[in-house]
Amino acid sequence: MSTDTHVSNRWSSRYAYILAATGAAVGLGNIWKFPYIMGENGGGAFVFVYLICVLLIGIPVMMAEVVIGKRGRSTPANAVAHVATEAGHSSHWSIIGTMGVLAGFLILSFYIVIAGWAAAYVFYAGSGEFSSAAADPATNAEAIGTLFGNLVSSVPQLLVWTTLTMTAVIYVISKGVKGGLETAVTYLMPALLVLLVAIMTYSAVVGDFAAAFSFMFDIDFSKLTIEGVLVALGHAFFTLSLASGIMMVYGAYLPDGVSIAKTSIMIAIADTMVALIAGLAIYPIVFAHGLEPSAGPGLLFQSLPIAFGSMPMGDVVGTVFFVMIVFAAFTSAIALLEATAAYLEERQGMPRVKAAITAGIAIWICSLGTVFSLAGTEWAQINFGFMGSNIFDMLDYLTANILMPLGGLLISVFVGWIMKTEVIKEEFNLAQWQFTTVMVLLRWVAPLGILFVFANSVGLLDVIK
Repeated sequence: MSTDTHVSNRWSSRYAYILAATGAAVGLGNIWKFPYIMGENGGGAFVFVYLICVLLIGIPVMMAEVVIGKRGRSTPANAVAHVATEAGHSSHWSIIGTMGVLAGFLILSFYIVIAGWAAAYVFYAGSGEFSSAAADPATNAEAIGTLFGNLVSSVPQLLVWTTLTMTAVIYVISKGVKGGLETAVTYLMPALLVLLVAIMTYSAVVGDFAAAFSFMFDIDFSKLTIEGVLVALGHAFFTLSLASGIMMVYGAYLPDGVSIAKTSIMIAIADTMVALIAGLAIYPIVFAHGLEPSAGPGLLFQSLPIAFGSMPMGDVVGTVFFVMIVFAAFTSAIALLEATAAYLEERQGMPRVKAAITAGIAIWICSLGTVFSLAGTEWAQINFGFMGSNIFDMLDYLTANILMPLGGLLISVFVGWIMKTEVIKEEFNLAQWQFTTVMVLLRWVAPLGILFVFANSVGLLDVIK
C-alpha cells in the first residue's frame, strides 16, 4: 500500500500550516456559536472551564490526529491503516479515518447553507436593509425577524447563496494545496483577524465594553451548571475541527521537522483568541442596546442586525462584520471539502480538478436536504425520533453527537494504546515528562471526557439521573 501519494502536496512552511489549520478551526463555531453558548451558560465561569477543556482534551486529541496523518502520509483511512499495520494491528482501524471523512462531508452539507446566510447578510447590510428596518424603532425587531425568516424559508434564495458559496469553495480546492488552500488562507486569515479587531475596537467605543468584559471574565461558578460544563467540554472538542478528517489530511501535508506539539498549541491558542475577541466584539453592542446575551442562535442573524441598524455607520459596520463571518465560514468550508476531495484524488485516482468538482457537487446535492428542511418543505420533514424532526436536525445530531465524539474517542484510544510508543515519541519530539503527560491525557483524560460528552448528547446521563 502506498502511503505517500501526497508527497508533493506539502505546506510550504510551518506558518502556512498554522494558518491553514487555524482557518479550519476558526469558523462559525467561534464567531456564531461560542458567544451565544457562553451567554446561555454563565459567561466567565463557562470561559474558564472551556479553556481548561481545550488544554486537557482539545490539544492532545489534535496532536493525536495530526500525528496519524503525518506518519501515514495519506488520506485518513489509508493513514490509519498504515499506522495500525506498522504497529502489528489490524488495518480495520481505518474505520476511524472513514468516519472522519464522512463526518466532514455531512457537516459541510449543512454548514455551506449557513455560510450562505452570512453571504446574504453581506448583501442585506450593504444595501441598507438594517438601517431601513431601524427607521421605525417600534417595528425594528419585527422587520429584522421578517428579513431572516424570509431568507431561511425561501428555497430560491437559499439555493442561490448556497450555490455561490459552494462554487467558490470548489474553485479554491481545485487549485490544489499550495495554489488553492494555502493561497486562500494566506490572505483570508490575516484579513479575518484585522476585521475582527477593528469591529472589537469599534464596539468598545460605541458599546458597553466594561459590561461585556465583566460578563465574559468575571468568574461566578454559581452561574454554571453541570450541563454548562458538558457544553464547554463539547465545544472545546468540536471548535478545533477534530474528528472530521481535516487534521489528518493537513497532518499528511505537514513538512518534516515541524513540531506537532508546538503547532497544535499555537493553533489552539489562535482559535481560542478568535472566539474571545468575537465575544468582545459582539457583547459590547449587545449590552449597549439592551439585547439578551443568551439570545441563542438568533444572536448573530437577528439580534445584532437590530443594533447595527441604529448605530452610527451601522450599515458599513454590519457589512464589514458579515464579510468577516463569510471569511471565517469559508476557511472552514475549504478544509472540509479538502478531506473528501483528497479521498477521491487518492483512492479513486481522480485528477484534482475532477475530484474537487465531484466532491463539491455531491455535497451540494446533500445540502438540498438542509435547504428544504429549513424552508419547511413537506418531504424534508421526516421524524427521526431523538435525532430530530427533519433532515437538517438529523444531520446536525448525527455529526455533532455521534460521529465526531466516537471518532475523537477512537483517535484517543488508537494513538494512546494502539500506535507504537516509540513512533509517537519520535513524531512528538517532546521531553520525557511532556510526552508522559500527553500520553496520560490521551489514554485516560480525553477518552473519559469525550465519553461524558457522548453520554450527555445521547441522553444517557438523563437515564442515570
